[in-house]
Parts: sequence; C-alpha cells; structure tokens
Amino acid sequence: MFSGFFDLPWWGYVLVTLAMTHVTIAAVTIFLHRHQAHRSLDLHWLPALFYRFWLWLTTGMVTKEWAAIHRKHHAKCETADDPHSPQIHGINKVLWTGVFLYVKEARNRETIQRFGHGTPDDWFERRIFSAYPKLGIVLMLLADVAMFGVWPGVLIWGVQMVWIPFWAAGVVNGLGHFWGYRNYNCSDASTNLFPWGILIGGEELHNNHHSFATSAKLSARWYEFDIGWMYIRMLELLGLAKVKKTIPTPRFGIAKARADFDTLQAIITCRYDVMTRYLQSLKAIAREELAILKAQSGEKLSVREVRRWLVADESELRSDELTRRARLLQDNARLQTVVAMRHELMALWARSSATHDQLLQQLQDWISRAEQSGIRQLEEFSQRLRRYAV
Repeated sequence: MFSGFFDLPWWGYVLVTLAMTHVTIAAVTIFLHRHQAHRSLDLHWLPALFYRFWLWLTTGMVTKEWAAIHRKHHAKCETADDPHSPQIHGINKVLWTGVFLYVKEARNRETIQRFGHGTPDDWFERRIFSAYPKLGIVLMLLADVAMFGVWPGVLIWGVQMVWIPFWAAGVVNGLGHFWGYRNYNCSDASTNLFPWGILIGGEELHNNHHSFATSAKLSARWYEFDIGWMYIRMLELLGLAKVKKTIPTPRFGIAKARADFDTLQAIITCRYDVMTRYLQSLKAIAREELAILKAQSGEKLSVREVRRWLVADESELRSDELTRRARLLQDNARLQTVVAMRHELMALWARSSATHDQLLQQLQDWISRAEQSGIRQLEEFSQRLRRYAV
C-alpha cells in the first residue's frame, strides 16, 4: 500500500496535524472573523488570498456565507433569529451539531444578501472558491494521502474536516455563550472560555469580542493572551496588515468640577469599563445590606445570590427570582436607588435620538444625584466618572 512521500513516526503525524489545523484556525480568526466579518483590520492581498485558498482546501466554507452568518449572529444575538444561540437552541445542539445550524443558515438567501456585503468578488471567488466549494476538500484529501500515505493521510484529513465544525461552530458558538467568565456585562450571554486564547486562535475570549466586536485584539486583561493578535502584529510588522481598531483603554485625569463633553465622550467610549466598575459598587452595597435583607425577607440568602439578582438583567432571571428580587427591593431604599441609577446610566449610551447637549445634561444630573445620595459607593463612583478622559 502507498506509504506517502513522508515517512514519519506517530508523533510526527500528530504534530503535522496540529500544525495544519492551527493554520486553519488562524485563517478563520484573522481572515474570516476579524478582517472580513468585522473589518477590524486590513489585510494585504497576499495573505488574504492564501487564507482563502487554505480555507477552501480545509473547510469548503464560502467567505460571503461565513461573514453573513456571523454578522447576523451579532445583530440578532440570543434571539429566535440568532443562527446558533445555545440560549435558544440548547447547549447540546449547538455544541455537538452546530455545523448543521451553520449549513441551514447558509441556505437562507435573505441572510446572505442582507449581511454578506463587502466580501471578495474577484475571479478566484467567482471561478474557484465559491463556484466549487467542495473541490478544495477533495484536493486536500488527495494531498494528504500523497504526502503521508493512505491511512495516515485519511486520518489527518478527517481531523482537518471536523476541526472547525467542532471548535468554531460547536465550542465557540456553544460554550462561548454558556460557560466561562465575563469581563464585561454586555447585553448577550457571551463568555470568555479561558484567559489564554491559543487552541482556537484567541476566539476563547468571546465575551471580550462581543463587547468590542470591531476590535482586532480580543484580549483585554493583563493575564489574557490572544495568539491571533500576535500573528496580526507579526503581519503588521511585515507590512501585510493594518489594524484599524482595538479595545479602548480607559484614561483618567484629575476629577473635573463638572462633567463636560470630553467626559461624556470618554464615558460612552469606555461604557463597558464604566458598567463593570458600577457593578462592583453594587456588589459592595449588597454585602453591607445582606443582614438587613435577611431580616426583612425571613429567607436564607447568600451574598452570591443577592449579587446576582442585583447585577443581572431581567431577561436573565426566572419569574420566581424576579418576584423575590422585587420583594427584597421593596423596603430597601438604598438598593432601589442603586438599581434604578444603574438603568439610568446605561440609558446614556442607549438614547441615540438624544442630542449631545441632552446627554451631557443627563450625565451631570446623574452625577449630582449620586453625590447627594448619601450612599458612599455612589459618591466614590461619581468621582471616578468625573476623572474619565479622552
């Protein structure tokens, strides 16, 4: 039986497989995700063409379809129109059969037409990649067999074929909206799976991405590592890429006597940092109020339980939890105030119809009421707000 051009030990085949699947992961996160779907960076035509060619060989995915489905996911996240939300379809379905949800949505012409704009439409795309999407994976099979022999080649090819369907369509789309930690309290259920984005090219940092979708860099904390960002920086140093946006880093100056337009702009730009800090204040107040809450409700409550009720959106709580939260807040003016002011603060950047003058007035009023609330945490937080700088 034909043994291929390369005769490797078993661990050699493992390393080759991991290397080739990692190139595929890099192509997905750099080209499809950050460059095509979100336009967070520009790519030179040479690496862009290579990534398209490699994805044609290893996945058979069409750029326009992938970008359209992912953009729709962001636009309709965690709703019935989301192509692959575990909150809607269930974690087991998305984790293990997420590829079938992708295929189903790829057949939706309305999705492709509405969300697939701006993707490649050159000779290569029209005559090869989109015209014969399955030809590439057949050629990859033949190449694997030629290089490594029949059985090693078929096995390596099989791993290549399931790598993206499992890790991207299953793990990122499934577990990335179901399990993990959150740096930012964005409106969907996205989570960071691990602080080290290596195996899936940085896509493990999914909550960071959903909070700042147009950022080319997915890591946000000092302990987080995004290997996809490392590759982008290497391409940038070679003149083959240009980063357009990254996660904004909050800047602080001396607290202003009165918030101005620069303060407003800085707060809106760094709104997730603002809300993260505010939620920390909520948790601190919850610790202080827990004894009072227990006495009022007569229930056995934990700090963790009360924290969750205070920081969660109403859509994240069950009906019985909403009832219990309402009962707990009913006779506690401090908690009523901080919960209500949280929603008012969030409304600052949600009111797109308001003028800059109106938004600034609302911010100044919010800070004034916070400083006069008699709640130490709100007073300290208002001081922090007046320190945000552009």
